[in-house]
Amino acid sequence: MRDAELGRRLADALVQVTLTSGEQRWIYIHIEVQGQRDADFAQRMFTYNYRLFDRYACPIASLAVLADDDDGWKPDHYGFEVLGCKHHFQFPVVKLSGLADQTEALDTHRNPFALVTAAHLRTRQTRHDPEARYQAKRTLVRLLYQHGWERQRILDLFAVLDWMMRLPDRLEQKLWQDIAAIEGESKMRYVTSVERLATQRGVQQGEQLGEAAVIQRQLTKRFGPLNAETLTRLQTAPCEQLESWAENLLDAATLDEVFKDN
Repeated sequence: MRDAELGRRLADALVQVTLTSGEQRWIYIHIEVQGQRDADFAQRMFTYNYRLFDRYACPIASLAVLADDDDGWKPDHYGFEVLGCKHHFQFPVVKLSGLADQTEALDTHRNPFALVTAAHLRTRQTRHDPEARYQAKRTLVRLLYQHGWERQRILDLFAVLDWMMRLPDRLEQKLWQDIAAIEGESKMRYVTSVERLATQRGVQQGEQLGEAAVIQRQLTKRFGPLNAETLTRLQTAPCEQLESWAENLLDAATLDEVFKDN
């Protein structure tokens, strides 16, 4: 929603749900995830809440998930009083850092968001320790198969873990060997299927084309429009060759010097 005074406001998530009590009405749940301390956070929560109410004319439950590392920061209300008019807005908050001593319980909880929360906590705990992160990631991946979830949920959650808990290439390759062993034990070939290989190829191809496009722009700026042969050469070259040409480009006086063999 846009406002000339306040500017653009984007809520993290808005969910429409029904009540289990059987009551026939809709409610909206606004979920806001905040990764760092923000002095204006409580006021933003208030703004989101009243704007959503103004738009949908239904009760809005605003919930905050604080994923920062500042244990002393936990805003949960906003309000003001002027000329006898009082306005007080209270919202529930969960502080993920406060769950750090419950990671083992989170690991085994049936709620998939518990696993995501455990991954978040372990990612922060292993920020400067790749070996510890490798061990933590391997543990969480193994748990994916022990919960008995359907294939798509496992794939979706694995994508989240893989994105959150990045590893150096050496440990990443080691982890894939572990995953292959885990899938062999569980007889569930999910993550190490053809889909994963296709994804890897897609990522590699995307990186290659991106680097080629950068070099193409630099060459055009230095030497003018490129002919079809040169463009084809750039688009089909492996990453290693592109890196070599990028280094040559720094000192090359002519196009031929860029493409010379080192």
